[in-house]
Amino acid sequence: MQSDDYLARDAIGLADLVRRGEASPRELIDIAIARAEAVNPAINAIVLKDYDAARKRASAWNGDAGAAGALAGVPYLIKDLGAPVAGLRMSLGSRHYRHYVPKEDAPIVTLSKAAGLNIFGKTNTPELGQMPFTEPELFGPCRNPWNLDHTPGGSSGGAAAAVAAGIVPMAHASDGGGSIRIPASCCGLFGLKPSRGRVTSATLPTPGELGVDHVISRSVRDSAYLLDLTSGNADRPPGAPGTFLGAVGLPGAPVESGKRLHIAFVADPMFAEALSSDARDAIDDAAQLAATLGHTIEPVSLGLDFPLLREAFLMLWSVVAEEFVLNAANISGQKPHRDEFEIATWAMAHIGRRLGRRGLADALEEQRRVTTTLTDLLNRYDVLLCATLAGAPLKIGERQPTQFERVQMRAVTAMPVEALMRKLLTEVSNKAFAWAGCTELFNLTGQPAMSVPLFWNARGLPIGVQFAAREGGEATLLALAAQLEQARPWFDKRPPLVRAR
Repeated sequence: MQSDDYLARDAIGLADLVRRGEASPRELIDIAIARAEAVNPAINAIVLKDYDAARKRASAWNGDAGAAGALAGVPYLIKDLGAPVAGLRMSLGSRHYRHYVPKEDAPIVTLSKAAGLNIFGKTNTPELGQMPFTEPELFGPCRNPWNLDHTPGGSSGGAAAAVAAGIVPMAHASDGGGSIRIPASCCGLFGLKPSRGRVTSATLPTPGELGVDHVISRSVRDSAYLLDLTSGNADRPPGAPGTFLGAVGLPGAPVESGKRLHIAFVADPMFAEALSSDARDAIDDAAQLAATLGHTIEPVSLGLDFPLLREAFLMLWSVVAEEFVLNAANISGQKPHRDEFEIATWAMAHIGRRLGRRGLADALEEQRRVTTTLTDLLNRYDVLLCATLAGAPLKIGERQPTQFERVQMRAVTAMPVEALMRKLLTEVSNKAFAWAGCTELFNLTGQPAMSVPLFWNARGLPIGVQFAAREGGEATLLALAAQLEQARPWFDKRPPLVRAR
């Protein structure tokens, strides 16, 4: 098997080759490792290698596809955050956790292994997933295969970069504020955040249950099939009625026109201040494409109090930071020290202790209210269309804290004055939300949402568009995504980094 053959197939296609005896798991993992060694020095997507163990697993495969799993032998990467793999370090992008080795697999890892996926490494992530770009001090920045000067997004930036660079056809990712959809948008990939509770969480319980695990993939059907395998449909025939793969259509079959959807077109910038011309062009283009496919598009304003929602989200997020930083000993068994964490993470944890805990009840009540509001809206519409990001992928380092902001962060951790904490939180969060403020709403409400790669700007950078559905509506989203994928294929769009190798 050649590298071009590997790149030409998604995970389902590779597993089919193995099942038919046209490729072996050892061939697949050898190609994946060779591709990783060729491109990872440029993109810094993989931060832990477990090559020898993966080769041994592949070589020991006995040829029984049923026993080995539905995706037997397909190379796979796990995000180095929140999804423990027994015996492999889980750093969470942090110096404090750099020697932490979990003893048990997370449920999502157990299910991934049962599917036959061959884990051979872990991917780069911002420290504790705090930022929407992947630039941890511990490992250094991860870079976007479409343009190495730009970010692949975060927090599943390493996962997206590895998929876009052709190392793997899909990679594990998680989403607590957009961390599947943001990097999918930045890297020209498909990224679905399932409904809250759809997939057993790999992370510790957190207030508001913001996070969920799934994948970033090149094809829609890979995402659909893995959702079947990790959310209760593993024992059903692939593509059976009522499965997510069934909603997409059986592998190799043309996508049916399906249900005509009533789509609410939302141009609100959400938590961001405004959408860039690129982002507006992307959602306008998606609306026109959906209309040509027979769907009804209706402009809608959400009319939500976004400043209040931003505050509620930040209060929940700050409490999560407190758990993983100031209470880190509950996870790592080691007392946390200031020099083990980035200053922005350390400051957010102190804000969680001072403000988040006190504001938690109000934040949860606001979460309940907005969930009811959005549920009512999606009872009137099938799908909501909006931006994934307010603009194109940022340049590396563009939103890092300034020196003055770092001084402020040190000050509020030394002297936790509430007024100063609130001022700092507003200033720093404004920088992040100005670009990545369109995804958090659906973490608050728990509804499924996806980023679909339909648009590239004049500079050749991908800009995804976001669709959301009512709770439990993944099948609706996946069917729509498959239809869009067929109408405007993206699978063979490859970054310059891949074309050059």
